[in-house]
Amino acid sequence: MITLETLEKWLLVPTETETLEFKEAKQQFDSTKLLKYCVALANERGGYIVLGVTDKRPRQVVGCLAWSTAEDLNKIKAYIVEKLRFRVDATELQHPDGRVLVFEVPTRPVGQPLAFDGAYLMRAGEDLVPMTPDVLKSIFGEDQQDWFSQPAQCNTSPDNVIALLDTQTYFELLEIPYPTSRDAVLERLQSQYLINQTAQGWTITNLAAILLAKKLDAFSPALARKAPRVVIYEGINKLQTRDDKTDNRGYAVGFDGLVDFVHSAAPQNRFIEEVVREEVKMFPKQALRELIANALVHQDFLVTGTSVMIEMYSDRIEISNPGIPPIKVERFIDEYRSRNEQLADLMRRFGICEEKGSGIDKVVSAAEEFQLPAPDFRVGETRTTAVLFAHQDFADMSKSDRIRACYQHCCLLYVSNQRMSNQTLRERFRLSESKAKAVIVSQIIGATKEAGLIKTDESESSSTRYARYLPFWA
Repeated sequence: MITLETLEKWLLVPTETETLEFKEAKQQFDSTKLLKYCVALANERGGYIVLGVTDKRPRQVVGCLAWSTAEDLNKIKAYIVEKLRFRVDATELQHPDGRVLVFEVPTRPVGQPLAFDGAYLMRAGEDLVPMTPDVLKSIFGEDQQDWFSQPAQCNTSPDNVIALLDTQTYFELLEIPYPTSRDAVLERLQSQYLINQTAQGWTITNLAAILLAKKLDAFSPALARKAPRVVIYEGINKLQTRDDKTDNRGYAVGFDGLVDFVHSAAPQNRFIEEVVREEVKMFPKQALRELIANALVHQDFLVTGTSVMIEMYSDRIEISNPGIPPIKVERFIDEYRSRNEQLADLMRRFGICEEKGSGIDKVVSAAEEFQLPAPDFRVGETRTTAVLFAHQDFADMSKSDRIRACYQHCCLLYVSNQRMSNQTLRERFRLSESKAKAVIVSQIIGATKEAGLIKTDESESSSTRYARYLPFWA
C-alpha cells in the first residue's frame, strides 16, 4: 500500500532507480509519454511513476493537477488497459505541499518484453530508449521451465518439507513402498528435482508444491491462485451460481477428488439407444478426467492471477486454462506438444495423464460412445477452453455441430488406421440406414469438405457410395 510515509522515503533516495520515476507534471502530463514509461517500467520488472514531485535532488512536492477528477483518473486507467493490455493502479496522495499521483506499474510476463508502437522500451538514466539486443535476448531466453525450478519455500527444515508436501501420496501414485526413514524420503524427492538441499536448509520447488502441496496457500498467494476452481451454475448462463469451490491441494494430491466432485455434481442425463439402458451422468467421467488433466498440464504458469476454471452449466461444461496452445485446435487429436514437459512427465508417471497425444482421442471417443455432440475446443486472447456438451438429438444439432462431429470422427478413425465413410458417420450419429438419412450424411460430409477439414481418400474407390475420407492434414 502506497502512503505518505512511502512517499517520504522515496523523496530521500539518492537517484531515480530502475523502478522509480519522478515527474513534476504540475498542470498536466502527456498520456503517450505515460504509456511509454509504463511499458519501460514493466520491462524493468515493474515500478512507480510519481507525478507532482521534482526529479532533481533535493526533491520537493510541487503538486500535480493531471487527471485531477475521479472521472479523468478512471479514463486514463481504462486508456492504459486499452492500449497496453495490462492494468496500472493509480493512487492519489494528499501531501501538505500538494497532490501527488502515483501510477503503480506491474511486471511484464516472464520471457515476454513489452512494446509500444513496435518499440521495446527500457530506461537509460532519465531517458527512454529501445532495448539493446543483449537485453532482448536475455528476456526471450527466460525459460518457461524455470518457473518449476524456482523456490516455493526456502531454507526450511526436513520436518517442514514433510509437513507441507503429501509425500505419502507421492509414493502411492508411483506404486512404490514408502521409505522407512525421513532422510530416504527427502533423498528420493531430491533425486527427482522436487526439493534441493542448501547450507541453510531445504528448498521446495514450485514443481513439488504445485503437484504435492497439502495446501497451496501454505506456500504463497501466487501459488494459491494456481488452484483449480469449480463453479456450478443453475442454468445455461452465469446468472445464478449453485456452488463455487477451489481445490487448494496440489494437482497430483487432489486430482481424483477433483474429478469425482465434478462428475458427481453433473445432473443425470437420459441416455439414448442401446449403449447403456439407464440414467447416467451428463458427462462421461473419462472425458472429464482427460480434459481436466489437459487443462492442468498445458496451462501457461507464467500468466499471473488466474487459474484453471471448470464451469458447469445445465447443458454443457467448460474447462479452460490460461495460455494459448502451441498447436492449432484442429490438430489436438493427432498431435501433442506440451509447454510443461517436467509437469507432464510426472503427471504421466503418476497415472493421471495418458500417454502423449491419446487424451483428446479418448474425449472424442467418449462423446461418440455416449451419443454427445462433438466437444468444441476454443482459443481466446488469453485462455484455451474445451467444451463438453450434454446429449442433443441429431435434429437439434446446428450445421457447425455436425461439421465438427464429422471432422473429429474422421480424425479419430484415421489415428486408429481406419477411414471414415458415409456408413461410419451414420453410425456415429445413430441414424438409420434409410436412403434419406444417407443423403443427409452425404450433405454433412460435403459441408465438411467445403470447410476444408476433410478430403476424399484418392487411394480408395472413386464411387460416392464407397468413398472414404481423410482429415485435411493426412
